Amino acid sequence: MYDFLIYITKMPGSVITYLMPDEEVFVGVRMHPIVILRQVVLIIAGLAGALLLTTGGTGSSGWHLVIWVLFLVLLVWAGRRIIDWRLTYFVITENRLILVAGVVSKSIGMMPLAKVTDMRLERSPLGRVFGYGKFVIESAGQEQALRDVPFVPYPQQLYLEILAMIFPKKPSGRPGDDPGN
Repeated sequence: MYDFLIYITKMPGSVITYLMPDEEVFVGVRMHPIVILRQVVLIIAGLAGALLLTTGGTGSSGWHLVIWVLFLVLLVWAGRRIIDWRLTYFVITENRLILVAGVVSKSIGMMPLAKVTDMRLERSPLGRVFGYGKFVIESAGQEQALRDVPFVPYPQQLYLEILAMIFPKKPSGRPGDDPGN
């Protein structure tokens, strides 16, 4: 429907595991990169701070070791968050919406398209500027495995894509509209 959407031709193994054998994937996207902006900024600032504090020959080597160990802890924490972002996918198939997230502990949220009763797109001013939004999905059931999908890239286009799948265009019933004529 939209040529500028990111269509994943080869889904990663972390997603394929949760697809049915003949299930057709229409769209698969990662969360918007703004999710990891804070971690990237912290890594850069931490590296700059560690270099600034440990170069120049002042201070004891014990403090230098502590500073670099703290930077390593920051790097591991931020790196885990970045890897988590890399392995988080929002997938739209012919039958359902799926959110696969997590590195160590996996979280797979799924909702059949037929069960979606209401879907809301929320876009903050920052989200409009940077091109992301949040889907709030409602279903007829009480408990929902997939309710909020934050930081969705191309939110308006994906919203329209999902709506087109939930509410397919019906033939008008006019005699000239039949493609068989």
